[in-house]
Parts: sequence; C-alpha cells; structure tokens
Amino acid sequence: MASLSRSEASHFDAIAEFAYQRAGLLLPRDKAPMVLARLGKRMRHLGLDSLESYRRLIEKQDAEDERRELISSLTTNVTSFMREEHHFRTLKEDVLPALAETARAGGRVRLWSAGCSSGQEPYSIAMTILDCIPDAPSLDVRVLATDIDAKILSRAREGEYPESECENLHDTSFSRFLSSQKSKQQSTNLLSVKDEVRSLVAFKELNLLENWPMRGRFDVIFCRNVMIYFDRKTQERLWEGFRDALRDGGYLFVGHSERLDLSRVSDFSLCGTTTYRRTGPRAQPEKRT
Repeated sequence: MASLSRSEASHFDAIAEFAYQRAGLLLPRDKAPMVLARLGKRMRHLGLDSLESYRRLIEKQDAEDERRELISSLTTNVTSFMREEHHFRTLKEDVLPALAETARAGGRVRLWSAGCSSGQEPYSIAMTILDCIPDAPSLDVRVLATDIDAKILSRAREGEYPESECENLHDTSFSRFLSSQKSKQQSTNLLSVKDEVRSLVAFKELNLLENWPMRGRFDVIFCRNVMIYFDRKTQERLWEGFRDALRDGGYLFVGHSERLDLSRVSDFSLCGTTTYRRTGPRAQPEKRT
C-alpha cells in the first residue's frame, strides 16, 4: 500500500481524524506511506486486507482495545538515557540544589516526564536527582512519568534495557544505577534499573488531551519531542496546561526542535537551550500531608 486510491483516501482520512481527536496526532495524506506501513502490520495480525475493514473495526462500539492498539501503532517511541544532555546538566546544576533545600526542609518536590515512552527519560531524571540528592528516597521527592501508550509503559515499568540502549550511561557515574543480568529469552545482557532509582518514579497512563488528574503543582516538567506531532492550536493549549501545572519559578524542558511562542503563551521566560521558566516568585513549599 505505497499510495492511496480514491476509495482508500476516504478511509485513511477517517482514521486520521480519529487519531487527531483521540491523541492530537496530525496525519496528513503525505504521511500515508508511514501510517500504512504501521497499520499494515496490525492489519496482517488481524487478518484484514483493506483500510475499509480496519476502519469499520475501530468504529465498533466494543473495539476500544483496538483503538488503543491503533494509537500505540502510530505513536513514535524514540528515546535514550540522558538524551539532550544539556537539560540534565541544567537540572543538576541550576534546579536541584534549591529543590534539595525544599525537600530537606519538609517540602514536597515533584517532577513530571510527560510522554515518557519506554522510561529512559524519567529514569535519567531520577538518576540525576540521586546524584545531587542521595537521600531523595527518604524525602518527599517523586517523579511522575506518563504516556498515552499502555504497551510502552509496561516496558518502562520493567526497567530493563539491552546494553546497546544504555550507551549514554557507559563510563559515567550514572552507570552505578544499573545492574547487569541475562535476558530470559535471549543470551544477550540486559541492564536493569536499580530499585533506588525505581523508587522515585511512578508510571501512569495519561492522554495529554484529556483531563489531568494530578493534584498539586510541579517544580519541573519535561515534555520533549511530543509537541512536534500536534498542530498549533493543540500545542498552545498544552503549553498553557503545563504553565498552570508548574509552580511559580518552575522549569519546563522541551525538545530540541520545539519552541514556545512567548508572544502567545504568557508567564514563561527562556532561561537556557529549549529550557523555560515560569515567571514570578516561587511559591511557598508544600508541606507533607
């Protein structure tokens, strides 16, 4: 299915509209080869031979599981440990020292990895926290990691990665947070995230386009290489949501190709490479309840 026939185009458009309404994904027709390649695998698994049959399937009232599979198939999960290393340097040097004081004074410290994929980002955040605040597990410091894809979250919770996916941690102080073990299915080595890192991270399924159930504001939000899949209207809505979810003085880290339009999204200032800070005095630390 390299190109769309006239009849396929209408079914493609219907599937694309569902993906937009459900997950904010923009799938114009020029992305049809990529979409069809991904859906082709799913359709072969289901024994379906046309876009029309797949469209009819996902439109069935009892096909919620397949609708989730569709979004999972279309979601790009590209990540790595310490990706865009300058963000983690900023986190360690400019952000965490003040948050350490807050936590040790009995305050609540929260960081959010939005669109966490297979877990390398939130685990990298947790490792950076432990490097700067070794006693973090005994303090009220936690990382929330969310993603729309339940399947990728399952892998994230396992916290096990082939050595080839941990290259950014080799020969660094962060390698101490991983332990080596044999894969159950293969003879290759896996590196497993240690419990002290896992203890700081909670994984939750969350569609960013739906209501956010979290209580309390965040000190830091990472949302990197997620907005590039949304249109401007959706981007601005989410930027505003992140602004409202941050404490005054909180930090927002975005992807290398993403920018906030500060003329349209208020209360942010650029404070580093693709790093923004919510302007205004920092709110008083939240006490434990």
